[in-house]
Amino acid sequence: MFRLLGHVLPNNKSVGIALTYIYGIGNTTSKEVLDKVEIDFEAKIKDLSEEDRKKITDVVREMELENDLRREVSTSIKRLKEIRCRRGMKHNMWMPVRGQKTRNNARTAKKMLGRARVRPVLKK
Repeated sequence: MFRLLGHVLPNNKSVGIALTYIYGIGNTTSKEVLDKVEIDFEAKIKDLSEEDRKKITDVVREMELENDLRREVSTSIKRLKEIRCRRGMKHNMWMPVRGQKTRNNARTAKKMLGRARVRPVLKK
């Protein structure tokens, strides 16, 4: 059993996949971390030595992950809403932000536009 930042990583998973259980680490970041500590991506968690586990922990602790990353993302979205830019307004309306089409898709977002909880945000 390998605990990393409060997460229990499953023993039967490969190290590269198990690291993605942590918020802020995807496949690419996982590969970069494992390249730094020179561990194979396909190695199992149960096969890691204590020294390898300590190396992974040291590298991951330097990164901004979990609650700090969530806080940073939410503050950047709040900033966009405050300056009332297009992306901020899309966030307010619960619409797709990154340029997706809404004519056929985003049905749930369109339904949310008519609800009362969104209307006061749109009024000036």
